[in-house]
Amino acid sequence: MPSHVETLRWIGAERGHLVLIDQTRLPVDLVELECRDVKSVWEAIKQLRVRGAPAIGIAGAYGIVLGTQPAASGNQQAFFARLQEVAAYLATSRPTAVNLFWALDRMKDAAAAHRGKDPSEIQAALFAEARAIHEEDRALCRAIGRYGAQLLQDKSGVLTHCNAGGLATSEYGTALSVFFTCQDQGKNLHVFVDETRPLLQGSRLTAWELARRGIDATLICDNMAGQVMREGKVQAVIVGADRIAANGDTANKIGTYSVAVLAAAHDIPFYVAAPSTTFDLSIASGDQIPIEERSREEITHGFGRQTAPDGIDVYNPAFDVTPARLIRSIITERGIIEPVSRATIAQTIGRPSAGRD
Repeated sequence: MPSHVETLRWIGAERGHLVLIDQTRLPVDLVELECRDVKSVWEAIKQLRVRGAPAIGIAGAYGIVLGTQPAASGNQQAFFARLQEVAAYLATSRPTAVNLFWALDRMKDAAAAHRGKDPSEIQAALFAEARAIHEEDRALCRAIGRYGAQLLQDKSGVLTHCNAGGLATSEYGTALSVFFTCQDQGKNLHVFVDETRPLLQGSRLTAWELARRGIDATLICDNMAGQVMREGKVQAVIVGADRIAANGDTANKIGTYSVAVLAAAHDIPFYVAAPSTTFDLSIASGDQIPIEERSREEITHGFGRQTAPDGIDVYNPAFDVTPARLIRSIITERGIIEPVSRATIAQTIGRPSAGRD
């Protein structure tokens, strides 16, 4: 069994379909799910069968292809109406990861660039754009790994939270790409993996990926991170991101903010690894990042077993925001952003956009 993970793959030409790993079945069962229409892609994103900001973006792009396939044999007006309908529908699946909206906008722009052509030609252009988004992410992840590996010394202890590996992207991941690249370079790391309550993406997914790669890893409960740091076992923290504001405030899986505060208290560098597509320069700060709230049952009946009394009030935000002041560097495919500020981000990523329609 290959050590690398291919969480999404497309079968066939533009009339083909999407196949993805059902991450809700890991780590026990490695099961692939076939998505042959846009509804199945929406459900896969909503139910976290596919997750991680870059992977959601790729899935969204292929969702556009699937959703517009039936309209490719019609007239142009009907095709563009269907395109807008599909994009709007996919945008309702999850609100926090900006890569989804970036990919949907890019697909709409690709179609607009071919306005006036036969719908079948526009459909072919959409398929080509989705494939380009997929392939570009592979290159982005590899570049993030090369830049990030410069920050870690051999025999370092590193802590990560949630899953930012191949399962969250096209192949190598973002935060985990740094670990995989260090391994490729002959560096030996010891990775401490937060379990990541309440859905255990760390224990179910990150630990699974690291084990497949043969990387030395130790699984810990989220509330053990401070103790592991106090014992001197951690020299760096690297996490992924779902959206980064213009000032560097970063949204990531719930619990990331707590880890950043602990890292600051122990004078441990806290790094964020993310592609340029995860930056949302249209928002000034993390206060404007929408935070998804998920069902109470994820906490009261985690994985099917009741662990809380009936009727108890529950608050279940899926993400939190780490202030830029707690982030030592942001590792991107364009280089390392340090210090993390509005000016350094604008210099590396580009000028603020005018926003989305």
